[in-house]
Amino acid sequence: MAETEKPPSTASDQNAAWKEQLKKRITSLDEVSKYINLSVSEKRAIGYSKGRLKMAITPYFAGLMDKNNPNCPIRKQAIPAVEEFQTSVHELSDPCGEEHDTVAPGLVHRYPDRVLFLVTDACAMYCRHCTRRRIVGASEASLTDENLETAIAYIKEHTEVRDVLISGGDPLLLSDERLDAIISRIRSVPHVEIVRIGTRAPVTIPQRITKNLCDTLKKHHPLFMSIHFNHPKEITPEVRDACAMLAEAGIPLGSQTVLLKGINDKPAIMTELMHKLLSIRVRPYYIYQCDLAPGTDHFRTPLQSGLRIIEAMRGHTTGYAVPSFVIDAPGGGGKIPVAPDYVISKNKRAVILKNYQGRVFVYPQQSGPVPTEEEINQELKLAKKGGE
Repeated sequence: MAETEKPPSTASDQNAAWKEQLKKRITSLDEVSKYINLSVSEKRAIGYSKGRLKMAITPYFAGLMDKNNPNCPIRKQAIPAVEEFQTSVHELSDPCGEEHDTVAPGLVHRYPDRVLFLVTDACAMYCRHCTRRRIVGASEASLTDENLETAIAYIKEHTEVRDVLISGGDPLLLSDERLDAIISRIRSVPHVEIVRIGTRAPVTIPQRITKNLCDTLKKHHPLFMSIHFNHPKEITPEVRDACAMLAEAGIPLGSQTVLLKGINDKPAIMTELMHKLLSIRVRPYYIYQCDLAPGTDHFRTPLQSGLRIIEAMRGHTTGYAVPSFVIDAPGGGGKIPVAPDYVISKNKRAVILKNYQGRVFVYPQQSGPVPTEEEINQELKLAKKGGE
């Protein structure tokens, strides 16, 4: 266990454990130097890192970093890099266009039947690839009662809304009582069927997952949770225990992963992550192409990297381990799934497909003759030519 020799036994002890992690967050060069041997480049970047996306790392997460390797995948997510201060011409302050679809303070309504509810701008750790860096860490404040009621009024008026995703920042940094109050107000709307929570707390501050929190959340079923995992090293005994508590409270758990250059962009690493997630009862859900947030160009990979990862998993391991690979379309187009092309050609007669081994199959679309072998070979040649 991080920080203690045995798990805290009482509710007050458990609250003290995660609040102590927050209190002792690492925010300065001197503090982080106690955990790792910083490179010259890292020292410069920490010196520059101020304002909204300041450095803040829980002692627990810092303890996972390789002391001597600047390319450690945990370290690269937590320690500022000089590349963050270089902005690409393609990058956007609001890459997902959330401000355009904001209908009330903290409430984003883009998709027909669901809304995103940003209830805090605070996180236990500030990930260097953060897509909401325009707001995250700005004040480390939570939603006011007045803004909560404004958002609830909007949801009540819009009966098409059946699904509310609570996010931030990280909503699990709110107290159990505040979370209970927010979810209760959402649940008071008759047409809301599903509540979801998007969080990274089980990964960066697993001490936050307490019995009292789980008892609070399970009052509000059906409630789902999406957890942000990026690398197999993040799945520790503490994280395993945290996810077990959530799962045993009846909360379905899914993962969201950002594809990051030099961290998880190899098929073997991503497959290991997905397998480990299943072993702790977390269902792989999304892999995101890294958004166009300012200062994140050094994290982005070519689209082909993500497609290779999906190809390496599809058919080679259980379908439960294969997430959807998506691009959150720049400017607010929403999530667009991207997949390897297994359809070689299709017409009214038949669909010509290839499987995960590259073998070719014909599925008839209607009764009558299917394409001949010669026609299939011709389609294969055309497909190969089109891919060059």
